[in-house]
Amino acid sequence: MATEVDELLDMLFEMIDEAKNVPLASDKCMVERDKALDLIDEIRGQFPMELAEAKKLRSARDEYIASAKREGELILKQAEEKAKQMLAEDELMAKAKRQGEELITQAKRYSKELRQAANTYCEDAMRRTEEAVGEAYDEIKKARSRFRAAAASADGTGAQGIQNDQPQREIFDAEAEG
Repeated sequence: MATEVDELLDMLFEMIDEAKNVPLASDKCMVERDKALDLIDEIRGQFPMELAEAKKLRSARDEYIASAKREGELILKQAEEKAKQMLAEDELMAKAKRQGEELITQAKRYSKELRQAANTYCEDAMRRTEEAVGEAYDEIKKARSRFRAAAASADGTGAQGIQNDQPQREIFDAEAEG
């Protein structure tokens, strides 16, 4: 259809271009009025179809551009959301890592404190046990000495043994040992 309008316009151009000049006016020419008006009428007749087609094309183009804009905005929005999500995940990961490191530091400190407390407790318990054993040992030595003295004075034999048919057994002397 565009070619028909172009052809009609070309025909009108040729008609004017080939027209004879008006005497004494070089910028004016004479054309056949009926032929020129017929060509213009045909062009006008073609324009509504051309304009309708052009409007359809423009509308389709505008719709395509709007659709492309919407799709572009959607892609941009999705990319921004993804970037925010990734940033939030990175921040969350960094926060979790910091908290993990803090927990490890606290656990190490607590473990060291527990170890020190356990060592102190064990050292104290062993010292008290050693003192108690020492005191018990001293008490046993004193009790044995008292026992020997009491046994010697009771039977009059002294600390060497009992007078009878059984062989005498040697008595341990803790004071002499200690």
